[in-house]
Amino acid sequence: MYFFVFLIRATYVLRCFEQRLFIDNTRRILSITHFINYLDCERNYSPYTIIAYNKDLLTFQEFCDKEFEIKEISTVPYNIIRSWIINLVESKISNRSINRKISSLKSYFNFLLKSKQIEESPLRKHQSLKVEKRINVPFSEKEINEVLDFFDSEDDFEQVRDKLIIELFYTTGMRRAELIGLKESSIDLSQGIVKVIGKRNKERQIPLLNSVRSTIDNYRFLKKDIAPLTDHLFVTKKGAQIYPNLVYRMINDYFGKVSLKVKKSPHIVRHSFATHLLNEGADLNSVKELLGHSSLASTQVYTHSNLKDLKLMYNQAHPRSNKNH
Repeated sequence: MYFFVFLIRATYVLRCFEQRLFIDNTRRILSITHFINYLDCERNYSPYTIIAYNKDLLTFQEFCDKEFEIKEISTVPYNIIRSWIINLVESKISNRSINRKISSLKSYFNFLLKSKQIEESPLRKHQSLKVEKRINVPFSEKEINEVLDFFDSEDDFEQVRDKLIIELFYTTGMRRAELIGLKESSIDLSQGIVKVIGKRNKERQIPLLNSVRSTIDNYRFLKKDIAPLTDHLFVTKKGAQIYPNLVYRMINDYFGKVSLKVKKSPHIVRHSFATHLLNEGADLNSVKELLGHSSLASTQVYTHSNLKDLKLMYNQAHPRSNKNH
């Protein structure tokens, strides 16, 4: 008799424990889910940014659970976050990547503050780790032209597609995610423009050069046999939408044949677009609009002085230059 009473009580306690565990897990999942929905629906963050934020938060949650048996990260004190930072440093993760992860966490706590779920952010006094200033060296006009000279076929689907991708990067300055997201309806050849959906779903229109419009016509003609029904502008040879790694590898492979620069990526082609325009006297505000930047501070990163012109100015202006001897 006593055994059965004990068994019933034990079963009840176990069920209560399981129910509490389920509720705790549901709460912490919902907390992050609400934040991700907020980024998507209210802040209009890009899918890639949302994926990165979600991954950072879940990684931190796993760390808290494993190392401290803390299941609700909204309540963690700063010393726990500091332990995570130390763990990331010891894992040989770069300071730049760690700062990005902490930025995700800081945004999450700011969301909790805004929704009055917490009264104070544990990261309010946190200082970012020091990082070396990264200098992205743009491709030269010669390197760009040499890469475009590789494409001598007008009936090979992948060659024409890759040529168009490089031409669009270099002549519009769009981001990789923006290019991947282009639809057939994004191109308006009658107006000579491409409509780009940038960060936070902001649309901008960028002019198309006549040479690019010609490549678009040829690409569309070849694409009809590959993927006649899809609205995605760029597809693989199997008809699926292209993806980030494919674009990165393609740019890296082509430019690796003509350039010794360490960094060879879609962003460097975008960087080259802005730099070459500014070097030719383009207005900074106009370049800002083309790039889809929200402030001039972001665009000013691309304002490089030509070394030859810099030396000329230096020799002409400095009191002890040779011109005075």
